[in-house]
Amino acid sequence: MNYHLIYDGNCNLCVNFTQLLEKFDRGNIFDYTPMQDEKTLNQFSITAADCEMGMILVDAKNPERRWQGSEAAEEIARVLPMGQAFIAAYRALPGMKWMGDRAYEKLRDNRYDWFGKRDSTYNSAYPIDCKSCKS
Repeated sequence: MNYHLIYDGNCNLCVNFTQLLEKFDRGNIFDYTPMQDEKTLNQFSITAADCEMGMILVDAKNPERRWQGSEAAEEIARVLPMGQAFIAAYRALPGMKWMGDRAYEKLRDNRYDWFGKRDSTYNSAYPIDCKSCKS
């Protein structure tokens, strides 16, 4: 694994995104844990309050290196095949980064109202192996 993705396991949008990424990646680049998994989050010193700002991407080799919210989405796209060119073009267009950040915030803040909340927390088929986590 190169990255640990921490997602909202109760959010339909977040779970659908995670499942799509799982099917594409099959655990080669990313592994996953829901924000509701306090035991795993504690391994990274991540609190519930930290999770309120959106998904978190952690560099598996350097856990102090993290991205959150729209920055995490950009980093995910960047490391996927052909993603680096897409993100470079996205960031080069005037105003796109600002609009993307605002769009992410709106989605994050309204995700349950717009996409619904799951009855149970989704746990990935590719969970984070906390034997390799560093505090």
